Amino acid sequence: MNHKRIHPVDLLSDKSADLCILDVRTAAEVQAAGLPGCLHIPLHELTPERLQAEIEKSGKSDSCVYLLCQGGKRAEMAADQLHGKVDMELCIIEGGMNAVKQSNIEIAKSGRKVISLERQVRIVAGLLALTGVVLGTWYAPGFYALAGLVGAGLTFAGLTDICPMGMLIAKAPWNKAA
Repeated sequence: MNHKRIHPVDLLSDKSADLCILDVRTAAEVQAAGLPGCLHIPLHELTPERLQAEIEKSGKSDSCVYLLCQGGKRAEMAADQLHGKVDMELCIIEGGMNAVKQSNIEIAKSGRKVISLERQVRIVAGLLALTGVVLGTWYAPGFYALAGLVGAGLTFAGLTDICPMGMLIAKAPWNKAA
């Protein structure tokens, strides 16, 4: 689905504008580094009702909501998830926080080091595949199925943009705000 996109420099050049930016990263990622004044709803908790409630609570304008994540993929998933269910215009911030940081835009940092959700998924998938191969070689060949399952999951995630492992990891205690 094609959604409107904007580069962070273009969006944030007018510092006086009252923008409604929704950060859909995990709480830990937002706490480590985020744009000041953003609304925050992790992607796995995002619903049209929750978004409307957060906008009303913040007093921000709901004519356009700018979606932000680490690299842009989760923002796109959020736009797909909300498309046709909300009255407001949805716009994806191109490149997400990675582009914000590269553009030297002022961000709030806590100093806490957090591994992005994408990296966490790659680490867990790699460890599971490695474990399957090691156990399949030295313990029982049935463990090769674990590596195959991880490969099938990654293929499914790549084809559908739906990553069950990512959704599960996003709910882990270390991804909650400290």
